[in-house]
Amino acid sequence: MTDQSLDSIRRGGERLMEEVAREEHLAHAGFKESAELQPIYARHAGVLGPDALAATLEAFRSTDAGSEAHRSARALLEWEAEAGAARVVAPLEERQIAWEATAVVRQPDGTSVPYSGVSIAIANATDRRERLALDEARAALVTEQLAPLRRERLEREKDYVESLDVAPGYVATFEAVSGVNVTALVDECRAFLRETQAMWDDTLAAVARRALPGVPVRELTRADALALFRAREYDRFFPAAELEPSVRRQVVEMGVDPTAGGRVTYDLAEREGKRSRAFCSPVRVPDEVYLVLRPHGGQQDYSTLLHELGHALHFAYMRPDLPFEFRWVGDNSVTEGYAMLFDHRMMDRGWLLRYTGLGRNDASAFLRQAAFEELQFLRRYCAKLVYEVQLYGGEVPWASLPDLYVETLTAATTFRYRPADAFVDVDPRFYAARYLRAWQLQAVLAESLVERFDDDWWRNPRAGPFVVGQLFGEGQRELATELAERVAGRPLSFAPLVRAVERALA
Repeated sequence: MTDQSLDSIRRGGERLMEEVAREEHLAHAGFKESAELQPIYARHAGVLGPDALAATLEAFRSTDAGSEAHRSARALLEWEAEAGAARVVAPLEERQIAWEATAVVRQPDGTSVPYSGVSIAIANATDRRERLALDEARAALVTEQLAPLRRERLEREKDYVESLDVAPGYVATFEAVSGVNVTALVDECRAFLRETQAMWDDTLAAVARRALPGVPVRELTRADALALFRAREYDRFFPAAELEPSVRRQVVEMGVDPTAGGRVTYDLAEREGKRSRAFCSPVRVPDEVYLVLRPHGGQQDYSTLLHELGHALHFAYMRPDLPFEFRWVGDNSVTEGYAMLFDHRMMDRGWLLRYTGLGRNDASAFLRQAAFEELQFLRRYCAKLVYEVQLYGGEVPWASLPDLYVETLTAATTFRYRPADAFVDVDPRFYAARYLRAWQLQAVLAESLVERFDDDWWRNPRAGPFVVGQLFGEGQRELATELAERVAGRPLSFAPLVRAVERALA
């Protein structure tokens, strides 16, 4: 292994990632009905071949833990594992993208909804019978067509990662190449679920009585949850016409260009085939970044735009001299942490009063609603990680996983989940762990920013250059744990999140 061979992997890896990112952006944004990924991987086969893998594995094993060389080698090895798995499942990814762009959910009354917009339709349905019928039809379609595809994808990915022989089993391999102790995080999640159970039971009961009178809590479904989080009573305070201007204004007041000198492109237009789940697509880091959102309406659009903007500004303001592995890969808990740092302004009274139409009385009610959502999502993602560790652990047969999924997610959230989603509601490679660490990271960073730049740091023109230089500019060179210690001198934990929810609910 030589430095030249690693440099060759970096150059080839960047070319591959740019082509894949561009193809996926075009497909997910609705500019193409499908993505042609297999030809791209075929053109760049060498960078993911056995020689490249052997070189990165040797660098990983031969460098001293804690050294910059080891940090770099670990990130490259993680990329080899992830990109290699992506190549293996590329045929299935192409089929899924094409299916999602054309699939239609048909109801018994003859009406139909494009699958790409079904979650929006469920959230917007005011009649509960209509909402449940639509979700029933969605689940039937997923069971028949999408779930088998997703299960095969997860199985292939697991088999490939374990074949690398980096560590014994999928979980241990992920921990070795990512630097994330998933096993310890699962223990934290179980403790969090126990400690917040009473608070969740009380909060859900109060919200359900108000929003869905006459519906027993034990009968609530995941479809009901989408409607509860839609919170349409607040729509008038979050007008669609002010969505992008309000968010851009806040970033400008913080002393940051919201387009990063033209490197960030905003795509908020309605388009057939555009996926309902918003995303940030860094096609060339840091020079070409797309923020893609299909509006749902109301406060969720503001939260989603803020989240994706955190990603977009992170990618667009990374130092261009960072090596490939610290711009394209690394601990995604970091970029998710920045995204959540921005979207959590929706739980900041001062931010809401300045950039939305909420008055002081309405803001208090809205903050309670936001805390309800926050607690639910934290409990949901804790349960997802507990489930996914068992999914990838191999001790539970694949055929038994749908029942385990329903049991685990329903117990954590009270909302009844469907077996149909057991393989659909899984972000590969323990991305739930990235989200959970990101929640913890944003809380630590927000506390530090308040200490440095006051409660309204988000409009302090001195804060922006600090965020760009000390946070965004460093890419993902550090693990989330290391970043928290460097910037705030504190470890990651659920404690500040619990405190914030309790304050908002009080």
